[in-house]
Amino acid sequence: MWKLATVMILGAALSWQVEQPAQLWAGTSSGADEEQPQIWNWHVQNTDTMQGYLPFHAKYSGANSLPTGGQIRQTVAVDVYAGVRLWLGAEAHIDGTMWQGFGLHDTLGIDDFPNGEAYKAGTNYPRLDIARLFIRQNIGLGGEQEYVPADGLTLAGKHDISRLVITIGRIGAIDIFDDNSYAGDPTTQFMNWAFVTNAAWDYPADSLGFTTGLTLELKQRKWALRYGFFQITSKANSWTAEDALFIKPGYQNIDAGDGKFWQDWGMAAEFERRYDLYRQAGVLRFLAFLNQGHMGSYTAALSVPGTDITQTYAYRRNYGFGLNLEQAITESMGLFSRVGWNLGRNEAWMFTDVNYTASLGISVKGEAWSRPDDTFGLAGVMSGITRANQRYLEAGGTGILDGDGALSYGWEKVLETYYDFPVWKSIHLAVDYQFVANPAFNQDRGPVNILGTRLHLEF
Repeated sequence: MWKLATVMILGAALSWQVEQPAQLWAGTSSGADEEQPQIWNWHVQNTDTMQGYLPFHAKYSGANSLPTGGQIRQTVAVDVYAGVRLWLGAEAHIDGTMWQGFGLHDTLGIDDFPNGEAYKAGTNYPRLDIARLFIRQNIGLGGEQEYVPADGLTLAGKHDISRLVITIGRIGAIDIFDDNSYAGDPTTQFMNWAFVTNAAWDYPADSLGFTTGLTLELKQRKWALRYGFFQITSKANSWTAEDALFIKPGYQNIDAGDGKFWQDWGMAAEFERRYDLYRQAGVLRFLAFLNQGHMGSYTAALSVPGTDITQTYAYRRNYGFGLNLEQAITESMGLFSRVGWNLGRNEAWMFTDVNYTASLGISVKGEAWSRPDDTFGLAGVMSGITRANQRYLEAGGTGILDGDGALSYGWEKVLETYYDFPVWKSIHLAVDYQFVANPAFNQDRGPVNILGTRLHLEF
């Protein structure tokens, strides 16, 4: 708890110290004037999440099982964003991250994991990372323009509505793909991984969720088309080569590095269609993805002593598809849904062990009860795995997040509800509850009731 209090005190002090310069900058920079492009900006966010669960029943436990006795865990993350305009249409951005803490059971035991701020690289003491470092080039194609507001990774300014956007550098693949206005940011919206992005998309990333890549986006008034090519790690749930330079203090196994760039990669393509339904805005996104890496086979691992999947490594591919819907019902209420599928023959490499998923949820602003800055959310997700994956877990295999030593298969089902409200200026507090049935696809374990709180500051 003292770590949480320290971070918040420092955050509040920093906010007070920069308030006057920020106001001066806003008054003199083009960020306050839609007619002039913003030259530079900077932002800070701090998110402190605490989660715990009560003891639950289980017939047995394995290497990656959620402990039955109950736990409380906390994560702290601070991001300092800075951006600068380089030349016409071009901007560079950097995101320096500090993180500390652990997800429940070191982020193991639940595949639709409950804390989107819990990395697969927990730490007892703060570590630093250059999470993002990239250049974005907007190339106008003529015609009408639109104003793009500033945020932590964007400089404010006008751009052609019809334009090509090129991004290259160290980025998060889910910064660009599979976005959703109601469910996509664990610092302010739903916390569960399955509501942050499509749980069946084993998206290219290191253990912190970032990698190096190139993306192309063709944006039009009613639609957009995106493509991305990313490096993946040479080992499952591991690191990229630049992590050895950017993460301080480093990890002992951080030398895992990248695979061969033209042999170990991930690609994604997405088509986005915007529309109006009964005068309310909606967006439909179709995602396709393909990964290639030196990975193991679930079926081949069954014939290896101890189901050691690393003994089956060969260059293999995994592909899949996703559907993403967001639909406004009123100005203060909207629903969302994601559906995803992947081949599921080869081991999960970077995100979760999920092969099939379907989610549905609703987000409501507090205008109806005279609290317009409050948000209430309610959502559910069901996730499953292929028969090959089931047999591997039944035989005692372990995945990125699961592995109970045995398996009585059932779809993992999660229900999440949260209420987020401002407590002072830009500081928000959220209370969260998640119900998890069949954790790690196992009917012999659970259910698990998880309570959480989140304190979020940004400026």
